[in-house]
Amino acid sequence: MKAGKKTLSVLIVGGFLSIAFVQPFNLKQSIEAGKKVYETNCMNCHMQDGKGLEGVFPPVAQSDFLKKSPNEIIDVLVKGQSGEIKVNGVTYNGVMPSVEYLSDQEIADVLNYIQNSWGNKNTKPILPDQVKKRRS
Repeated sequence: MKAGKKTLSVLIVGGFLSIAFVQPFNLKQSIEAGKKVYETNCMNCHMQDGKGLEGVFPPVAQSDFLKKSPNEIIDVLVKGQSGEIKVNGVTYNGVMPSVEYLSDQEIADVLNYIQNSWGNKNTKPILPDQVKKRRS
């Protein structure tokens, strides 16, 4: 019986230690990092103010497109987007190339930045693990 208690004690202590080293996701930090990713990879088309160019590049500022599921939004960055889409009532029929060269963290960060800038507000962050799952 003593061996069973000892094993249980080790498991409990190990569990507490593993929890103690897990850092909670920091949305503010992700947004700050995402701004840099946006400026380097997205701003040329979607513009500094996120308003895009009507009829050519859709806005990410106050965009109804961002109300889609996180998976759909992640897919646009990971897989690209082509064909007709409607954003804020305006039709776009272009191509957005994939940015699959960005890391899972960078894609999560830029989406968190976009979803919390220019009048967009989403307090439920996109996590790097979500991006990783969509790459398959």
